[in-house]
Amino acid sequence: MPWLLDLYRQSVLQFPKVTLVVATLLILLLSQGAKHFELDASADSMILENDQDLVNYREVSDRFGSSESLIVTYTPPWPLFSESSLTLLRQIRDDLKLLPRVESVNSLLDVPLLENPPVPIAELITNIKSLDDANTDIELAKEELASSPLYNNMLLNLEKNTTAIQINRPSDNKHRELTKAREDLWTKRDHQGLTPVQINELARLNQNIKDLNAQNSAVLHQDIKAIRALLKPYQGQAQIFLGGVPMIADDMITYVESDMVTFGIGIFLFLILILVLIFRRIRWVLIALLCCSLTVVVMVGVLGLLNWRVTVISSNFVSLLLIMTMSMCIHLIVRYRELHAEQPDATQKELIKETLDHMFKPCLYMALTTMVAFNSLLFSGIRPVIDFGYMMGTGVIVALCLVFVLFPIFTLLMGRRSEAVNAKQHSPMTDVFANITLKHGPKVIGANIVLFVLLVVGLAKLDVENSFINYFHESTEIYQGMKVVDENLGGTTPLEVILTFPVVDQDWDEEENDDFFFDEEEDQEDDSLKYWFTTEKLERIRAVHNYLDEQPEIGKVTSLATMVQVAEKINGEALGSFELGLLYGAIPPDFKAIVLDPYVSPEVGQARINLRIYDSQPDLKRSLLLKRIEDDLQEKLGLKEDEFMLAGMMVLYNNMLQSLFASQILTLGAVFIGIMVMFMVLFRSWRLAVIAIVPNLLSAGAVLSVMGWAGIPLDMMTITIAAITIGIAVDNSIHYIHRFREEFAVVKNYRQAVSNCHASIGKSIYYISITVIVGFSILALSNFIPTIYFGTLTGLAMLIALVQVLTLLPQMLIMFKPLGPEPMAVKTEDELPQGSLPES
Repeated sequence: MPWLLDLYRQSVLQFPKVTLVVATLLILLLSQGAKHFELDASADSMILENDQDLVNYREVSDRFGSSESLIVTYTPPWPLFSESSLTLLRQIRDDLKLLPRVESVNSLLDVPLLENPPVPIAELITNIKSLDDANTDIELAKEELASSPLYNNMLLNLEKNTTAIQINRPSDNKHRELTKAREDLWTKRDHQGLTPVQINELARLNQNIKDLNAQNSAVLHQDIKAIRALLKPYQGQAQIFLGGVPMIADDMITYVESDMVTFGIGIFLFLILILVLIFRRIRWVLIALLCCSLTVVVMVGVLGLLNWRVTVISSNFVSLLLIMTMSMCIHLIVRYRELHAEQPDATQKELIKETLDHMFKPCLYMALTTMVAFNSLLFSGIRPVIDFGYMMGTGVIVALCLVFVLFPIFTLLMGRRSEAVNAKQHSPMTDVFANITLKHGPKVIGANIVLFVLLVVGLAKLDVENSFINYFHESTEIYQGMKVVDENLGGTTPLEVILTFPVVDQDWDEEENDDFFFDEEEDQEDDSLKYWFTTEKLERIRAVHNYLDEQPEIGKVTSLATMVQVAEKINGEALGSFELGLLYGAIPPDFKAIVLDPYVSPEVGQARINLRIYDSQPDLKRSLLLKRIEDDLQEKLGLKEDEFMLAGMMVLYNNMLQSLFASQILTLGAVFIGIMVMFMVLFRSWRLAVIAIVPNLLSAGAVLSVMGWAGIPLDMMTITIAAITIGIAVDNSIHYIHRFREEFAVVKNYRQAVSNCHASIGKSIYYISITVIVGFSILALSNFIPTIYFGTLTGLAMLIALVQVLTLLPQMLIMFKPLGPEPMAVKTEDELPQGSLPES
């Protein structure tokens, strides 16, 4: 649309002050949304959208209770059962109970003691004590708790002198109701379709759940701060750590929030330094920083207005936006300085107009291809990854608009001034790359063939396994707490195996056994539930329990079989169906909530086997473990597919990881197809499109290959590196080829055109790449391991992309001659004097 470009030029160049006022008002308006900008620390930000296993997980949590409690590990300097240790433990527990939003606290002091002293099972109801009871025998309690399958290596580890305090927060009934309503609409959408009213209702539910997640995350964060503050005075008296699954998500977002501020400022200061070193003029530093700062401000406002919350996955969007905006600014500044040196008599307006005319098209192409790269993340199926793609796609457009409005206005208002001497100089490094390309072309091709082979082998080694504990440095409290729980208290990541039985067991003879139960006034519903307990069900539960207990990756396993094992020890013989029903009726409600309700639900005919995985095992393969459990339950134990189900946070996290792996293939395929099409449209030459795509393909593949060779797993943050690499590296290819076509049209010689490009656009590419590489390397100073990987790998990817664009890309242009043959009369590179490169 030529008329639109004419309107743009006239507005910016003829009325810069008016345009600046309008742009300022628009920026101020959009920035108002910044007050609604939020981070999302909810567990929903790390799971797949519309995952059936998520539905199962919530049903299991509603039925049996959630396994996601906060855990305090307590290792006193005295023996665990000494008076000093128990007194301090009691103080901590009682203080925790007083905190708001703490529903209950379970500790060594609260659990039922069934052998204090041992009595027949029929007398158990009158014999149950706890350590809080004054007449409890401490030595008997120590012996029972240390050897009990219910508590050993879960509640306490006597060998390590460590115990755990479980902090249970109240259930969120409102969240449960909203998610249930949304799941019902999801199901209807997938099978029948939705009416317009139902579509609006689904959008409303999504928004309400998002708002509630943000609210709950803020409350959880405050609760964790309160618990930490409460525990701090006690940490001088004993070794105390806070851990648990809810704390992982909260600490992750805390680190991310800190990194956003710290490294955003760090990268901003670094950009100032690099601009001063490159351009040596304060005006260019001010113009570039104003463009970058205002782009970030506007984008934060846009995110707030659109209610797009930043998660762990999208946490680096500020750094990316700063660097991409800076990239456009550097291209414009370098081109302006070249024209300034070439046209000493031109006016400021003429220089700016020619700069815009030369750079608008490649920068527009750059923005469009970068959007294609980031929008490829939509294939992931993970809502935060999808949102990140939308965020960055929107951010690129915001950056393009602001840079091409603000840069010419600021430059025009500052007037034409002298430039630093280095504006006319070659860059020594780009001369080195030019020499490599022009004098060692076959070696460049050979090196890239070797790179391709290594790339393929490395990609085959790429894995998606990761553990929460590896997200944090060893010096952090969460790492230390998770390590204590993992190694001393039966594992970290919860997993549930749900066994399904008939609700009513027809084998039970109600009339024959009715006289064995308690008085007639007992609740009839509770009495009928006793009929569900049979030896056949117990044997199936026990078989699955024992199988799981044998797996090396699995720590503590608890189930109904655990409780029965304790009861059989008390009874002195195996329990039959009658004794099982008697046991169910004998336990008081308070203790039943601890030892039975989490493991059986006779009302729906289900039993839960709760287990925890050793998260710190270096060779843990979640997907293989889950597959092995499913196969063995069917093949070795004879269960049918509808008689069991795997659930829990481990299943959800594994689904997310496996989706990442699959979506990475889709993402790369989609992005390269999309960019290939873009290149063919932009360059109108399939040869140029292929030449442009190859260096980017190798750059993205190389960084993923490095991850495979180094054993760095693909996870929720590193999945974005390939898209980011392509998005930024493709920009370099576009600018180089665009400039190459201009140079070739003048010199009609491929080697001369390459030399000229290295001396001009090559400088921009080099400056931008160094800025990106060092800027992202700053992230290596983070305390959050995924951020370190993200910064280091992205910097490495950009280094590879820089080398590829300044060596392989020009060598392919020379080899394949996509712009047609050279005229015979033009002097070739071989005829140039030895030891020198042609001047631009």
